[in-house]
Amino acid sequence: MVLLITTDEKLTESMKSYERETGKRAIWRGNVTESFKKWQRGEKIYFDDNERIVILIKENIKNEWLEFAAKNNISTISKLIRESVKFFMNFKSRNFDFENIASIIHHLKEPLTSLKGFSEILIEDYKHELSWEVLLKIKSIFDQSLILEGRIDDLAFNSIEGKEQFDILIVDDDAFTLKLLTDFFTKRGYSCVEALRGEIALDLLEKNEPKLILLDVLLPDINGYEICRKIKTNNRLKNIPVYFITAVTSSEVKKKVGETGAEGYFLKPFSLKDFKILFKYL
Repeated sequence: MVLLITTDEKLTESMKSYERETGKRAIWRGNVTESFKKWQRGEKIYFDDNERIVILIKENIKNEWLEFAAKNNISTISKLIRESVKFFMNFKSRNFDFENIASIIHHLKEPLTSLKGFSEILIEDYKHELSWEVLLKIKSIFDQSLILEGRIDDLAFNSIEGKEQFDILIVDDDAFTLKLLTDFFTKRGYSCVEALRGEIALDLLEKNEPKLILLDVLLPDINGYEICRKIKTNNRLKNIPVYFITAVTSSEVKKKVGETGAEGYFLKPFSLKDFKILFKYL
């Protein structure tokens, strides 16, 4: 078990922490227990088959760890530390080279660059010769390569803080709609990323926080309403405006806007001038 000690903790909070970690009582029959006193002094104690390790940290570091644990559904800081150490030891035992990660990134990106490049060439140069079904599959390959590229970039730990974010995520399984909306916003100086499937959108949102999300309701894998619920129940993403773009009836989507927490909707077929109200978010 791991105990974090700070100088400004109140006694009651210390007692609660002690009882959570040890399963023992800090007060018994009105008296402070001896084991709790030893625990407070940082003395080496044992309970069950676990040994307590004391780590002294500053208050700001403790708060950072608490915030990270809460955002990632980790119940205690002790669990966060245990999992972090296990993760590091696991990678080290497999000779993962943290120091030369730039070389690893280079070798991963070489084949990915070809995959991404050829997909883009096929879309641009042969879009009039290929069927919509084939084009959509190629576009899906291209989208997946973008996600993989982002995950490889995340291996460069020193670049995470300064990672550039895009303005708008557009989720729709209709390539024409994606092209139309992307052109509309990019010509006005905003960066867009497209997703043909709900799973692709959720993968992108794991590492990115766009300023706006345009979300189709009827997708081939995950219902747009469910995606919106996932976004609005995520502490990191919940403040991102979400607008449905759909061909379902206005009565249905209006009801779902309230249920899912979305900011609004646009019915297909839409007029591009309708989207001017979104500029307030960008």
